[in-house]
Amino acid sequence: MTDQSASESANTLPRGTLILVGTPIGNLGDLSRRVIEVLAQVDLIAAEDTRRTRQLLSYLGLHQPLTSYHEHNQVSKGLELIEKLRSGQSIALVSDAGMPCISDPGGRLVAECVAADLPVLVIPGPSAAVTALAGSGLETERYAFEGFLPADRKARKARLMELQKELRTMVLYEAPHRLKKTLQELIGLGFGDRLVALGRELTKKHEEFLRGTVQGLADYYETNEPRGEFVIVLEGLTALARRLPEHPTVSGSSGLPGAQGHAREDAVDLLKQLLAQGHSVKEAAREAATQTGGKKNELYALAIQIQENELGES
Repeated sequence: MTDQSASESANTLPRGTLILVGTPIGNLGDLSRRVIEVLAQVDLIAAEDTRRTRQLLSYLGLHQPLTSYHEHNQVSKGLELIEKLRSGQSIALVSDAGMPCISDPGGRLVAECVAADLPVLVIPGPSAAVTALAGSGLETERYAFEGFLPADRKARKARLMELQKELRTMVLYEAPHRLKKTLQELIGLGFGDRLVALGRELTKKHEEFLRGTVQGLADYYETNEPRGEFVIVLEGLTALARRLPEHPTVSGSSGLPGAQGHAREDAVDLLKQLLAQGHSVKEAAREAATQTGGKKNELYALAIQIQENELGES
């Protein structure tokens, strides 16, 4: 069975259909007429956070029944929703903000509907990732959406190391309390010279784009506390090679600590020795910069990772 046409009028809402509804990421003025019509007609709304969705419905003057659907109950609740769909109910799925399934619950339910031969309809809405990408000033022809980085240290480091080789522009989500650490981690892996755009509080009253290099924005946030939700748009290897063809990440022939090979290993070994001798992170980075000719800020970020046991075997 094929899905219902996305152009089908909300006035003839199909029965037994899961409807993915994109909602505003901040500015309620971004609500489309179609979204409002669909929310007003469905039998049930499955929401990631029912309290937040109830506020949206109250703003619209709607009183549709709500049920929770989030990452912690998606298995049991998914079975319940499938049965309701089979009985002919129309169900809208919404996330806290933006498009369901995009770094939000929903993908599993869609797959279950497809497997059960139940129709799925998508009502497009705002997306923080695409909004930030469009306003970044970086290449948009090809991009990789990474969402949130893993919370686990080893998994996080492994993901960042994968991104070192990513050719396309990268889009990541980050919380304000982790932003400074993430920028330092990127510097420690050789991303310091990459262009980056930070989209902050997109579509909201204090929306802001900050653009520069990873190192430059890391320096900025040393004296400015990050506030609000962030989208990180990061220059990929293809654009970097075009802009800085002799960059060590491109040529692989540098002594910078962010580069691969013996130079990085030597920098790690030296920093470990200095830290073991009782030097502070700042002192170790300064001494390593003197001995290797590397950038002190990159060595400082590397030393922090060593101190937190995030590097393991180099």
